[in-house]
Amino acid sequence: MTPDEALALLDRPAAEIFGADEREARRRYHRLARLLHPDTGADATAFARLTAKWHAHTGGTVLTTRRGAYRVGARVARGDVADLFAVEDLSGAGGGLLLKLPRDPADSDLMDREATALRRLAERGDPRYLPYVPRLVESIKHDGRRGAILSRDEGFHTLAEVAAARPGGLDPRDAAWMWRRLLVVLGFAHRAGVVHGAVLPGHVMIHPEMHGLVLVGWGQSVTDPPGRVPLMVDAYAADYPPEIVAREPVTAAADVFLATRCMTALMGPLLPPPMRAFARGCTQPSPRLRPADAWALLGELDELLDRMYGPRVFRPFTL
Repeated sequence: MTPDEALALLDRPAAEIFGADEREARRRYHRLARLLHPDTGADATAFARLTAKWHAHTGGTVLTTRRGAYRVGARVARGDVADLFAVEDLSGAGGGLLLKLPRDPADSDLMDREATALRRLAERGDPRYLPYVPRLVESIKHDGRRGAILSRDEGFHTLAEVAAARPGGLDPRDAAWMWRRLLVVLGFAHRAGVVHGAVLPGHVMIHPEMHGLVLVGWGQSVTDPPGRVPLMVDAYAADYPPEIVAREPVTAAADVFLATRCMTALMGPLLPPPMRAFARGCTQPSPRLRPADAWALLGELDELLDRMYGPRVFRPFTL
């Protein structure tokens, strides 16, 4: 099929274009989308017409942007200030995606912060560690709000979910790999010039079987610190370092404090004394007395774990 033939099809009813079989309809749509996408040099109006036809055929909200079109599905998560919706990339590029939109248009500036941070990490961060953070597909405007299309990682659970599944505390040997990976992503971010500012249980996501970790929720981040974190999550007010509470400029030491509180709370009563002492040094009230180099801190944690448990071995973990 040529682009001209694809364009001619748009004059027909949606049911005639796509047919009754759902799988075949999707294949036809993707074939037409590849031919009529603006990236191929086709007129953007043609792609918009195709999107409208597909919308009429399938139902659901279609969000059209400068890059393409996305079919918006159900809400899959409710964050501190934003909702996340499953979206399908109608260009046929594949892969799960999310639409993140603030519930209040006044919080659109937080989405700008998130986009700025994720772009900085993609541009200046070590590419080996990019899987530790969401991928920003594009920034968007919708319904008077600024938001983002983000990559979606399947099979991940927040540390809040892990804590709920282990009400008596998480075994420190399981917490060890999560703590290590959390320091990796912080070291990656800090060297790229970004402080997360909200390393909280709901923002740290782990993959139990693969021992993966992704740090999400970059809307409260500070790029090119020092700078002020714009807000605090009330539910975790007691876990923030003094400089954030006082609305003072923050450095990487703030993330170290937050990450440590995350991990010690996860282990709860199972936290061993050597780890408690290690955590105490990471949560000093003064940021000047606190470690700020996450990579160096990872080395110290590894030494501690080696003394406590010996050489590292893979421990299967399930929820």
